[in-house]
Amino acid sequence: MIPVELNQVVGTKMIWVAVIGDWFNLIFKWILFGHRPYWWVQETMIYPNQSSPCLEQFPITCETGPGSPSGHAMGSSCVWYVMVTAALSYTVRWKDKLAVTLHRLTWSFLWSIFWIIQISVCISRVFIATHFPHQVILGVFAGILVAEAFEHTPAIQTASLRMYIKTNLFLFIFALGFYLSLKLLDIDLLWSVPKAKKWCANPEWINIDTTPFAGLVRNLGALFGLGLGINSEMFITSCKGKNSCKLSFRIWCIAASLATLQLYNFIKIPTHTEYLFYILSFCKSAAMPLTVVALVPYCVHSLMKTTEKKLN
Repeated sequence: MIPVELNQVVGTKMIWVAVIGDWFNLIFKWILFGHRPYWWVQETMIYPNQSSPCLEQFPITCETGPGSPSGHAMGSSCVWYVMVTAALSYTVRWKDKLAVTLHRLTWSFLWSIFWIIQISVCISRVFIATHFPHQVILGVFAGILVAEAFEHTPAIQTASLRMYIKTNLFLFIFALGFYLSLKLLDIDLLWSVPKAKKWCANPEWINIDTTPFAGLVRNLGALFGLGLGINSEMFITSCKGKNSCKLSFRIWCIAASLATLQLYNFIKIPTHTEYLFYILSFCKSAAMPLTVVALVPYCVHSLMKTTEKKLN
């Protein structure tokens, strides 16, 4: 959300890639039925005479969804891929010999950073017994494919609110339809939740926000909020006006947005009713990009405009 204020094109692409990538991750998980190490070692028949290894668990180990592909690895690779390619797109325009050499050095440096981050994410997910190695590797390359697809999808930059709503409805209806269709065939796509509850070392580590549908409604809310924000009069007035080019405007927007997002973190959604949790989670996820993309810049724009009038 903050990247939208730095660069609208790159920021918008990052949010689209993150949302669509996470949606594909959900569908892939429902198809692949991947186990997670922390419960798999307890149920597999590979180890004779109850000699299964003891895997240490952590508060972030007990995710309840299927394990393949890794959502963290996929999300990290697709977002960082967008950032790296966006940065390199500026240097590729340089024509003289020195600039070409600098571009090659920048290319090597940024892609090295990219792979260091991805390897770190993969190792951390395997270390906490949440994923097997093949699941994080699959996640990284799946994320890269999604991000690369959006390099050739410029239509998202001019998408209307209607397009955002249509996309949201398609993603939700397809996921729900897929879930219900397999349920009619007596295939339970939430099979991993009982396993997580059974084998998690501490029941308090089981969180409803790690369930498949929790991630879905969060992403749909974020995309809807982005659509509302970018297509609002507040955004057009503030981020398309003369103040949008000023460094002071962007700095104030970023500072105010970071403070606002911290306040949102203090909002705890009640988890005692599952459907209420999903509805409130959608609303919170939609409110955050709407606030950062439209409301905060509009308030900063109004304050700067008022200050300029007083000085004149």
